[in-house]
Amino acid sequence: MRFTVFILFILMFSCNQQQESAEVEQISRQFITPLGVAKEYPEASEAQLKNYEKALFDYNENPNDPDNIIWLGRRLAYMGKYDEAIETYTAGIQKIPDNPKFYRHRGHRYISTRQYKKAIADFERAVELIEGTENEIEPDGIPNARNTPVSSLHGNVYYHLGLAYYLVHDYEKAFEAYTLCRESGNNPDNIVSSTHWLYMISRRLGNEEQANEMLLPVEENMDIIENHDYYKLCLFYKGLLPADSLSVNDDSPSSDALKYGLANWQFYNLEKESAEEEFIAITTGNSWTSFGYIAAESDIIQYYKRVEE
Repeated sequence: MRFTVFILFILMFSCNQQQESAEVEQISRQFITPLGVAKEYPEASEAQLKNYEKALFDYNENPNDPDNIIWLGRRLAYMGKYDEAIETYTAGIQKIPDNPKFYRHRGHRYISTRQYKKAIADFERAVELIEGTENEIEPDGIPNARNTPVSSLHGNVYYHLGLAYYLVHDYEKAFEAYTLCRESGNNPDNIVSSTHWLYMISRRLGNEEQANEMLLPVEENMDIIENHDYYKLCLFYKGLLPADSLSVNDDSPSSDALKYGLANWQFYNLEKESAEEEFIAITTGNSWTSFGYIAAESDIIQYYKRVEE
C-alpha cells in the first residue's frame, strides 16, 4: 500500500514538473515589445524545420565555414529563434572577426529584438569591413517568385544601418546610410526600397523639396520583383497612384510597409491624430518583427509618449 502511494506521489510530482516546464517554455516563447505587449514567437513550419536541420548538419560537419555559420543563424532566425541566431553570429565573429556578414546578420536580429544601439554598432563595423571590397549578391533564404535574389551585401548593410538610425530618430545619419544603399546598385528593387526611406526621412526632416528630388529615379513600369509595396508607395508619393489603391486589410509584413507609409504620410502632413491611430493599428497586428511594425512602435514611443523612455 505504501509503495503504491509512493509511486502515485512520484507520478504526480513528475506531472507537475512537466506542467511547470511547459508553462516556463510558453512564457519564454513570448516577446514583450517596448509598448509592453506580449507577442508570440512564430511556430516553425515543416519546411523551416527541414531547412534548419540541413543547416545544422552542415554546421556540425564544418563549424568553421563562415557560410555554414551564417546559414545556421539565418535558419534559426526564420523560426523566430532570434536570440539563438544572435549567439550563432557572435560565435562566428569570435572565430572570424573580420567577416562583415556576421555583423550584417547579427545587426538585423538586434533590430528584431529592439536592441538598436547594438545594431548600429554592428552595421557600422560592417561598413568598415566592406570598404574597398567588391559588392556581391546576397542569396535569399526565402526565394522570391522568380527565384532571383535582388539584394547585395553592401546594399543590405547600408539599408539596415539606415533603418537602425531611423528607429532611434537620427534622421541625418539614416539619410546618409540610405543614400549609400541606393548607390550600391541599380537594381530596380534596390532603387524603390531605398527611395521610399529617403523620401520619408526627407519629409521627417521637413525638407519636402529634397523629398521630391529623391523620387526622380522612380518611374512607371519598372521591373520590380520583390518590393512591390515600396514601389506603390513611391508612385503614390509622386502622385501617380491614389491613396485608396494602397488600402490593405491583411496582417502581414508587406502590408505593414504600406500601412506605415500611409500613416507616415499623415504624420508629416500634420494629421497627427490620424497618424497615431494608424500607428497603433499597425502595432495591434501580429507581424511584430516587420519593419513597418517596428517603425510604428518607435514613433508611438517617441512622438506620442505612450511609454516612458
